[in-house]
Amino acid sequence: MTDGGTPQGWREHIVLYAALAANLGIAVAKFVAAGITGSSSMLTEGFHSVVDSGNQVLMLYGEHRAKRPPDSSRPFGYGRELYFWSFVVAILIFAIGAGFSIYEGWVHVQEPEALRDPLINYIVLGVAALMEGSSWTVAVREFAQAKGRSSWWGAIRDSKDPSSFIVLFEDSAALAGLAVAAIGVWASHYFNAPWMDGIASIVIGGILGLVAILLAREAKGLLIGEPADPEVIEAIRRIVAAHPGISGVNHVRTIHTSPETIFVAVSADFDDALAMGEAETLIETIEQRLRHDMPRLSSIYIRPEKKEDAVASREEGDGL
Repeated sequence: MTDGGTPQGWREHIVLYAALAANLGIAVAKFVAAGITGSSSMLTEGFHSVVDSGNQVLMLYGEHRAKRPPDSSRPFGYGRELYFWSFVVAILIFAIGAGFSIYEGWVHVQEPEALRDPLINYIVLGVAALMEGSSWTVAVREFAQAKGRSSWWGAIRDSKDPSSFIVLFEDSAALAGLAVAAIGVWASHYFNAPWMDGIASIVIGGILGLVAILLAREAKGLLIGEPADPEVIEAIRRIVAAHPGISGVNHVRTIHTSPETIFVAVSADFDDALAMGEAETLIETIEQRLRHDMPRLSSIYIRPEKKEDAVASREEGDGL
C-alpha cells in the first residue's frame, strides 16, 4: 500500500478527503447563519460539521500511522493503531457532537432566541445538503464496491476497514441532521414557537449519540481483535491439508493486525513417519505457499501437534 501523498494514496483516501472538504466549507457557512439568525439548530449543525472535520483528520492520521513497518517494539506492525483512532472518533462524536447538541438544545428550549428572518438558514441548509450529499454519494459508491454481494449491514459488521463505514455513518447522520434542522427552523416560525428550534437540536444530538454508539461497538470489536473472514480461514485450512505429510488440520486461528494484514496460527497433525528435518522443510514449504496464494498473511505460525493433544488442550481451555 502506497503513501497517502501519492496518486494511489489519494484514491485510497478519497472518501475521507471528500468528507473533509465538504465539512470544512459547511461548518463556516453554518456558523455565519447561526450568528445572523440566532438559530440553535444551525449552531448545533455548525459544531456537528467541526466535529466531523476533526474526525476525518484523525482517521487520516490513523491511516498514516498504521502504515509504519514492524519494528522491535511492534513486531506485528502498527496496523491496529487505525482501530484505536476509530474508537477515539466514536467517543468524540458522542462526547462533543451529541453532548453539545443536547446541551445547546436544552438551553434554547429554556431561553428561546427571538425569531429572525430564516431565509439564510434555508440557503445554508440547502447548500450543505448538496455538499454533504456529494460526500455521501462518494462514500456509498466506494462502500458498495467493497461490500460485493454482502448486505449493507452485514458488510459493515464484517468490514475490517473502519474509515469506510465511519464516513458513511457520519454523512448519513449529517444528512439526517440537516433535515431535522430544516424542520426545526420551519416549525419554529410556522408555529411562532422559538423553543421548537431547541427541540431540533436535541433530536440532532440523539441521532449523533446513536451513531456514536454503533461506531464504538464496531471499533471496539476491531480494537480487541477480529478473525479473518470464514472464506479466508477455510482457504488456509485447505492449503495446509493438501500437503503430503499432513494428517489433518486441528485448528486455524487468525486475527486482523490491520485492515489488509492477518496473523495466522495453524495447529496441524504431521505424519509420524516424518523426521524432524523433513517436518521443518514441510513447514517452510507450506508457509511459502500460503504467502504466495494469500499475500495478506503477514505472519504465519505452523505448530505440529497431535490431534488428541489439540482436542485435550481445547477442552482444557473451554473449562477455564
